[in-house]
Amino acid sequence: MTESDVLSSLATCLDPNTGRDFIKDKSIKRVAIDGSDVAVEVVVGYPAKSQYDALRQVVSQHLRSLAGIGKVTVTVSHKVVSHAVQRGVKLKPGIKNIIAVASGKGGVGKSTTAVNLALALAAEGANIGILDADIYGPSQPQMLGITGRPESADGKTLEPMEAHGIQAMSIGFLIDTDTPMVWRGPMVTQALEQLLSDTNWRDLDYLVIDMPPGTGDIQLTLSQKVPVTGAVIVTTPQEIAVIDARKGLKMFDKVGIPIVGIVENMSTHVCSNCGHVEPIFGEGGGKAMCRDYNVPFLGALPLEGSIREQADSGRPTVVADPDGKVAAIYREIARKVAIFIAQKSEDHTAKFPSIKVVN
Repeated sequence: MTESDVLSSLATCLDPNTGRDFIKDKSIKRVAIDGSDVAVEVVVGYPAKSQYDALRQVVSQHLRSLAGIGKVTVTVSHKVVSHAVQRGVKLKPGIKNIIAVASGKGGVGKSTTAVNLALALAAEGANIGILDADIYGPSQPQMLGITGRPESADGKTLEPMEAHGIQAMSIGFLIDTDTPMVWRGPMVTQALEQLLSDTNWRDLDYLVIDMPPGTGDIQLTLSQKVPVTGAVIVTTPQEIAVIDARKGLKMFDKVGIPIVGIVENMSTHVCSNCGHVEPIFGEGGGKAMCRDYNVPFLGALPLEGSIREQADSGRPTVVADPDGKVAAIYREIARKVAIFIAQKSEDHTAKFPSIKVVN
């Protein structure tokens, strides 16, 4: 048996999460052969701590079908790298990938989705940060249960706040809760750029940006100046929400930011007394939008009081009820987002040396 035999076999072994073979995904990093014994190192490009055992089993069972195979040892890990962003926009130091979570209108659960997406990625082993870009209505401090002010070691940059294993920054950390932000668009965009660039993000695999609702000057400026790897659109099934979500999708498309997919929030209501399921905001709005624009449907979340209660208490669903059905949906959405990004082209700009012309 040779290394070529093992690699040829793995070319027909599919990763159950991506649906692609491990060779095509360049996930096989090492093959060691000792007589009839084989050791394989698998490194997937997306955070997958909960999937290690399943991936190990898939590869082991596949290799055991080889003739003359002896002991099979499979190690599984993950490594997240930087991926391509809009043309003309450079990556930010300390951040490999930026995920924008957006909606065309407010009130569709975008911030709740953003924080649970961030926590789900962190639960899978990724280094995560979240930036609350909603200057007029910052909600992440409340949802993460963070109080106090961020520190500054040098008087110029801010240290991110931390909760539940993720780094966070929000204008809400710098102002009183009841203070309204009576600012015009240019001041808001400048403040957001400073929050992003002047925060000492520490080796993030993903920074989740909780975008403000709408498609105005703030959103467009951010889309043009912030290196976004992909955007997640949040909507409800209601047609009036889908109409605005379509506008948000088209905005990202115009500035060259890939749409990772659509999340349909408040998809159905489950009665807490009898368990009756009712689509009170209509049905199929998110899936219809996916079909129209040929983008992935990431998942549907129910309208449940517990999701709101947990976010209000500073312990979002993925942390408060990690083994529950809703947390499982968030984790599945997070895995789809990470896999989408992993299959994008890598960003190699940091590897090119800077060229200096000296007389």
